[in-house]
Amino acid sequence: MAPPPLLPAACLACTLAMFGTGLSDLRQMLATKSVENIQFLPFLTTDVNNLSWLVYGCLKQDPTLIAVSAIGAALQTLYILAYLYYSPAKRPVLLRSLLLLAVLAAGYGYFTLLIADGRTRLARLGLFCSVFTISMYLSPLADLAKIVRSKSTRCLSFPLTVTTFLASTSWTLYGLQLRDPYITDAQPGTPLASGKPSSGSTHLPAARKDQPQPREGSGHGAGLGQRGHTEDGSTDRGHTALTPP
Repeated sequence: MAPPPLLPAACLACTLAMFGTGLSDLRQMLATKSVENIQFLPFLTTDVNNLSWLVYGCLKQDPTLIAVSAIGAALQTLYILAYLYYSPAKRPVLLRSLLLLAVLAAGYGYFTLLIADGRTRLARLGLFCSVFTISMYLSPLADLAKIVRSKSTRCLSFPLTVTTFLASTSWTLYGLQLRDPYITDAQPGTPLASGKPSSGSTHLPAARKDQPQPREGSGHGAGLGQRGHTEDGSTDRGHTALTPP
C-alpha cells in the first residue's frame, strides 16, 4: 500500500533536519581547525547505519529510504573526512575508518554472495538494520539517568531531541503504512526515540556569574542520542541514530 504523498516528504524533511544538527560539529572543526571535544565514534556508527539502510532501500526499491539514507551517509562521510583532516592523531582514526570499510565489505559479501534468495536477503538485512538502529536509540539511556539524578539538562540537546522525535514519529507512520516491520520496529516508541525527555521534565539551575555558560549541544546519522557537554567538559555527541536510515 503506497503511503500518502505528504508522509514521505515529512520523513525526508524531519530526518534531514535531524542530520543537520550535526553541522555545528563541522562548523566548529572548520573554525578551530581542531577536533577538540568532538567524538569520532558517533560519526562512524551513524555512517554504518545510513549505509545499511541505503542497501535495504535499494533492495526494497524505496525511493524515500534511498534518498534519506544517501544524504545521511554523504553527510556522515563528510564529517569523518573533516575529523580525519583536523585530527592530530590520524592513525587511530584511519584504523577505525578502515575497520568500517572491512565490516561493510564483509556485510556486502554475506548478503550478496551467501544469500541467494532475494526475499531472505531483504528480511535478514532489514533485521540487522532494525536491531542496529534500536541499539543506537538505547545508548542515551545512561544520559537520561544522569539527567534525572542531577535534575539538570546541561547534556540535553533540545533541537536534536525535537527533530529526532519528529523523524521517529514520521518513520513509524511510514513503516505502518507500508506494513514494513523492520522500519516500524526500528522506532522503539516515540518518547524513547527522542533519546531524552523533554526539557520540561527537568530544570536547569541558574548559573553563577563567575561560571561560564555551557554551549548548547547539537547532534545525529542516526538515531538516536544527543550531543551535549559532559561533566569533564568534553563534548558528548552521542549517537545520532537513524530513523530508520
